Amino acid sequence: MMVNLIDKIGDWNPQLLREIKGRLKFLHVAIAVATSLLLQVVVFLFQLRDYPGDKYSLTGSYCRLSQGYIDQQNQLYKQQDFLYQQLNNVKKIKPLDSTLAANLNSQIIQVREKTNALQQYVGNNFCPSNEINMQLWWRDHYEYIFLSFSVIFIFTLLLAGTYLLINDLAKEENRGTLNFIRLSPQSEASVLTGKLLGVPIIIYLFTLTALPLHLWSGRSAKIALSYIFSYYLVLVASCVFFYSAALLFGLLIRSSSGLQPWLGSSIALLFLVITMFMASTSSMELNNPILSLRLFSPWDITNYLFPNLFHVYQGPPLRGLQFFYLPVGKNLVSIIGLHLVNYALSSYWIWQALKRRFRNSDSTIFSKAQSYLLVASSQVMILGFAIPNINNNDDYRNMYNLGIINFLLILGLIAMLSPHRQSIQDWARYRHDNPNHRRSSWHQSLWQDLMWDEKSPAIVAIAINIVIATTPLIVRILLDSMSHVEHIKALLAIALFISIMMIYATTAQLILLMKTRKRYLWAIGTVSAAILLPPMILQFLSVNPAEESTLWIFSTFPWAAIKYADQTIIFMALIVEFSAIALLNFQLTRQVRLAGESSTKALLAGR
Repeated sequence: MMVNLIDKIGDWNPQLLREIKGRLKFLHVAIAVATSLLLQVVVFLFQLRDYPGDKYSLTGSYCRLSQGYIDQQNQLYKQQDFLYQQLNNVKKIKPLDSTLAANLNSQIIQVREKTNALQQYVGNNFCPSNEINMQLWWRDHYEYIFLSFSVIFIFTLLLAGTYLLINDLAKEENRGTLNFIRLSPQSEASVLTGKLLGVPIIIYLFTLTALPLHLWSGRSAKIALSYIFSYYLVLVASCVFFYSAALLFGLLIRSSSGLQPWLGSSIALLFLVITMFMASTSSMELNNPILSLRLFSPWDITNYLFPNLFHVYQGPPLRGLQFFYLPVGKNLVSIIGLHLVNYALSSYWIWQALKRRFRNSDSTIFSKAQSYLLVASSQVMILGFAIPNINNNDDYRNMYNLGIINFLLILGLIAMLSPHRQSIQDWARYRHDNPNHRRSSWHQSLWQDLMWDEKSPAIVAIAINIVIATTPLIVRILLDSMSHVEHIKALLAIALFISIMMIYATTAQLILLMKTRKRYLWAIGTVSAAILLPPMILQFLSVNPAEESTLWIFSTFPWAAIKYADQTIIFMALIVEFSAIALLNFQLTRQVRLAGESSTKALLAGR
């Protein structure tokens, strides 16, 4: 039977069979199972130190008599405070009435004696064993076990799985076996699915060993099965997302130093810790374009399903979540569905990138057509969380957050769409060697290439994506009831955003056309310096945007001074930036033409 199962796995996914055979060794399995069992025993016994025995306090939370003693104590404290208040009033109003003051002091002493006697009695006596609510204690004990393993599962699966997948790809790359896998007849999806299912199989075994205790403790804690299985469903979806991102990270980041798995798992750890802090804070609202990114983490939905996880005041933040005014946080099915759709869409786009990069490591991460759909779908998700806050006092903050997200999105697209020198050379040589079309049709095909061809420069595609990303903001500004001047400044701010992003895109493409090695690092470094250095220098020099708005408007972060600057200054900055775009694109056109001519000459010389 086992042989038939192995044969079926091999027929369905040979890569999965290869990973299983390489990892399911007896020693590895024994260590995983033993570690899981030992951890279960430790977690089960850890809270037993608080087991209510013969010396359990009368005011303990599980003593049925505790509420009576606590009420007596509170009543005495209130009576004492009332008497102190009366005594203070007497001293202010009738300072010479010593009889009334002495009477109040006498009452205060009596109340204090009663309080001390009660405290002494509570301290010297213990809760009778028949008055201890052991059923409630065991329910809380099982809930503690359940919540502890819920947290352990998240950290173990997401962090350990991420590390193992990146480490496996790095080892395959260093040994040279990854190229053999690429040349195999298996499809990209088959190979990567085999990696995703097979590489963390020891982690799966560790988790599955603890799963019965987790499920049993949840049911013993009176947690509904629908909530438990909803947690499992979201955890599986988050594993698919994190593991897919880990595979893409492993394919993109190459190094022989062995730091990739540590870097990737550290990024995942940082993300989980930050989102865990956000989920445990009730003031962190989710109807915010930036804070909604934490939906990629399973903490909020776990806290939603099991509110005692973080004991958040005012309840889990997800309960107030809206998506296009739909109260998705009010219903279990809708909130789980939103998380699953979010994970599914994100994993889908990651797998599109994985399929492209697996066979050809020199190709762009996304095609230009895919980038248009990616930006459009991301705008739908971002606006879905931002729109419910349109009419509140944080409207401008949300618009600012939308701008930050789109800024980061376009920067990412510049890195993912810009082709390298060899690709542009091939495209330019083809254009150079095929000038026989009519001039109008040649220009028409040129625009089509710039919009759709993956080997052509990415400038036009970046411009189209910027238009897609800024259109919702432009519509939002035009529909707003702000003044005419504010309308113009808001639109000018978007124009500055477009021009600056086009400068970054053209600069990066020019650097990628250079003949130097590490062109990609040079492009990242140059664009990062252009983004960060000017505002950092202005901040270091204590240049206030409200007082020296001109300097900020002509920097790479002009939005800090938009509301303080004169419209004429903003128009001048736009003219300067559009001139820079024109010059950079003139240089880019010249470099591409020279690249095509030199490539053609080299090809002819080789013949």
